[in-house]
Amino acid sequence: MPYRRPVHRKQRKGERPVVPGDATQHDRAPLRCLVTGATGYIGGRLVPELLEAGHQLRCLARSPEKLRDQPWAGQVEVMRGDVTDAASVAQALRGIDVAYYLVHALGTGAGFEETDRKAARLFADAAADAGVRRIVYLGGLTPTGVPVRELSPHLRSRAEVGQIFLDAPVPATVLRAAVVIGSGSASFEMLRYLTERLPVMVTPSWVGTRIQPIAIRDVLRYLVGGARMPEEVNRTFDIAGPDIMSYRDMMERYARVAGLPHRLILSVPMLSPRLSSHWIGLITPVPAAIARPLAESLRHEVVCGEHDIARYVPDGPGTPLGFDEALALALRRIRDAEVVTRWSNASVPGAPSDPLPTDPDWAGGSLYTDVRGRDVEASADALWRVVEGIGGENGWYSFPAAWALRGWFDRAVGGVGLRRGRRDAHRLIVGDSLDFWRVEEIERGRLLRLRAEMRLPGLAWLEMSVEEKGPGRSHYCQRAVFHPRGLLGHAYWWSVSPFHAIVFGGMARNMAKAAEAEAGRSSQVRGAEV
Repeated sequence: MPYRRPVHRKQRKGERPVVPGDATQHDRAPLRCLVTGATGYIGGRLVPELLEAGHQLRCLARSPEKLRDQPWAGQVEVMRGDVTDAASVAQALRGIDVAYYLVHALGTGAGFEETDRKAARLFADAAADAGVRRIVYLGGLTPTGVPVRELSPHLRSRAEVGQIFLDAPVPATVLRAAVVIGSGSASFEMLRYLTERLPVMVTPSWVGTRIQPIAIRDVLRYLVGGARMPEEVNRTFDIAGPDIMSYRDMMERYARVAGLPHRLILSVPMLSPRLSSHWIGLITPVPAAIARPLAESLRHEVVCGEHDIARYVPDGPGTPLGFDEALALALRRIRDAEVVTRWSNASVPGAPSDPLPTDPDWAGGSLYTDVRGRDVEASADALWRVVEGIGGENGWYSFPAAWALRGWFDRAVGGVGLRRGRRDAHRLIVGDSLDFWRVEEIERGRLLRLRAEMRLPGLAWLEMSVEEKGPGRSHYCQRAVFHPRGLLGHAYWWSVSPFHAIVFGGMARNMAKAAEAEAGRSSQVRGAEV
């Protein structure tokens, strides 16, 4: 389908006319940029793009340790803070030219819209006080002619935050995008798993709604270019790819690009956004808490009303990227294990974030532990490769049915379940999601600590460590730690503890066997080479 022609808005009072390529006439000196949301899907990809453009970067993160293992970590300044904390925001904005606002409170509860509103106002005021020259915000594309009050809570909040920045003293570049297509994005994962797992689909009526998706690489290109808008520009820009289609079209075209047989898609009117989100949660790795706002947003037609962004960030040959090309690129990234960030990079709302209590006499209350250890007839390197490769397609090395059942139960009560898998099949970094765990700490070759993000009446960690014992010998230690919350937490631990010998004991035993088998294969390869 051809690109929808731009609908040019009227020139704002006090805004000078612009011509294509106008952005090239401005100062090209490096900018000092603040990126909020650098641990998330978009922010984690934007940082290296801004560095590539020659800018100086500072990142504001609630958990700076999540950025520690990023390849660009040594090139940026990282500050601990939160956009709802005035002191940390003021400190982070000091000396900044351009501030990227890539955070939201979606999924934190019924009051997330008010939280978003307050945080945006705080950020806008602090930016003005700090002398920031521009705020760049990525929001959602809203349907033409639909009052803000009638939008889904997700789109309504994005629109309100954008308007707060436009009404503030600091000029703002507010980009509005619909479905983002890229390896690891929530929208792409939802599309991918629905199409791949269901050759015949009974779908909600919103599969017929028209959408104008955009490739992640174009989102990043516009975000980077948005920093250099002329100072008098203060407005929204609709950004999208060249294709306008329905969600049904998207699924059919995904099947074609992925080489799948034709999908039969039947839509029914009675599937509400709530029911749709649970259905999506059962089929895809995207949990219902995230799927619901995505499904609610698809009730409305989201198509660009203009393409004025090209005046400031000119489209080169082959840009914006077409839908099929964006799909093919995302699938290639997945196949080649080059997924840089995923939707699950961001912490799950309500998930525990407390560090593991290390003091045996911890004063915070009861701690239950299950400790297992085994001597392994394999090198520490061979054992570590097994430890770092755990989860995802490799599984958890014991009683798969029990892990699967726990994952299904977690999904049923609104948790993330096991389907998040891994970002990389071989390498983990701090902050990675790993099925229903998150990597809290990693000391490569020695220690891997995971924090549970499944629904539990307490806090839980799983720690795996490797110790070298001599040539071709090592020791594996595994420790599960649980901090119960109330009487229910204690009851939970004692109800599952009889199964620990099977689950955790089998896990330690089978991981040791896997390391020994790998060591044996490596020895055979070396012998054959000799």
